[in-house]
Amino acid sequence: MNTLWEKDRTPPAYPSLSGDVTTDVLVIGGGMAGVLCARKLKERGIDCLIAEASTIGSGTTKGTTAVLSAQHDTLYQDLIRDFGSAKAKQYLDANLQAIAEFRSLAKGIPCDFEEKPSYMYSTMDAKKLEQEAEAVQSLGFDAKFIRQIPLPFPVIGAVVYPGMAEFHPLKFLYGAVEGLNILEHTLVRRIDGTTAYTDGGKIRARKVIVATHFPILNKRGLYFMKMHQTRSYVVALENAADLGGTYVGAAGDEMYFRNYKGLLLVGGGDHRTGTKGGGFPAVREFIRKYFQNPRERYAWAAQDCMSLDGVPYIGPYSPATPNIYVATGFNEWGMTSSMAAASILADMITGRKNEFASVFAPDRSMLHAQLFANLGVTLFNFVLPTVKRCPHLGCTLKWNPTEHTWDCPCHGSRFDENGKLIDNPATKNARV
Repeated sequence: MNTLWEKDRTPPAYPSLSGDVTTDVLVIGGGMAGVLCARKLKERGIDCLIAEASTIGSGTTKGTTAVLSAQHDTLYQDLIRDFGSAKAKQYLDANLQAIAEFRSLAKGIPCDFEEKPSYMYSTMDAKKLEQEAEAVQSLGFDAKFIRQIPLPFPVIGAVVYPGMAEFHPLKFLYGAVEGLNILEHTLVRRIDGTTAYTDGGKIRARKVIVATHFPILNKRGLYFMKMHQTRSYVVALENAADLGGTYVGAAGDEMYFRNYKGLLLVGGGDHRTGTKGGGFPAVREFIRKYFQNPRERYAWAAQDCMSLDGVPYIGPYSPATPNIYVATGFNEWGMTSSMAAASILADMITGRKNEFASVFAPDRSMLHAQLFANLGVTLFNFVLPTVKRCPHLGCTLKWNPTEHTWDCPCHGSRFDENGKLIDNPATKNARV
């Protein structure tokens, strides 16, 4: 399935590693997070190398809907309750700053950047949204609760954030990589200290940033317990109205929307990778119900890393790996989180204090209900008798008949019908 963003795009091409090399900072992963990290480090005069397993932007970045928003579900009231107003404001300001940086860079990188209001709606719980608007207002941002929005189905309310945005992710990425030192088709299979091992040679570095979507180091950081992955499905329609903003449903209302050049993107059908869920049938049924004479132009699926508490993990990989850093767990907000991660990690590596770092610290408490859900799924699928196992940690693989892939319900690795690796954290093919 080709995404809308790949249409008429010719990506830049880079060599693969052949022999051993040395760099000051190695960034593993050439998606939005990795590229922005490398770009910021280069601006500060740091020798930096990106090692990408496939090609630049070919992973999660190409599947995003590319909405830039600080509106991340009803998260702020939870952050205030669990961590206090100061931490909640850190999170808000980090994302607002990320949007401002995209806005500034878009002046020099043509990427169809448009400022749009962001709406979070509900068909079930107006009180929750009113509380969220009040929470965000208490942090100093002009969020508003409103009763009516221009969607083709009834809602009981929405929270609107002014000054948010949308853009074309691959146009931006292909402009942002200019001047960076990049290796493609260079899959890092393991890291020993700060030396990365690939099939083409070793990469020795002083510091390493792991920006691989799901982290690939299993022995440190407990990310295989902290996260799971979900699939989400997007259909792009011709002959549909311009809604004048970006829209996402609050918990329980899973559909989301944005326009791009005469197309309307409708997404939803989310489910944990490797399990059954709504998928494309749910999205298409919703479209048939609420949109007149829609014409489907594109359809694709994306994958998101979900953290335990709704906040990304950005910072030192673990206490035992002082020169390795991580950017992961972006939930459904990968673009703004990528920019926030780049700012935080560039500051850490160059010895600067970052005012937002503490709220994203990867070593924060793991005591959340989702932890036990993750452990339960992993235990069940680890002991389930089957010969088709994920090479990551040995969980059973499940056949995905919609996308014709083998998917791991534990941590989200995916493989094609012949076992070739598609999505990490696995770093090698599966035997199927």
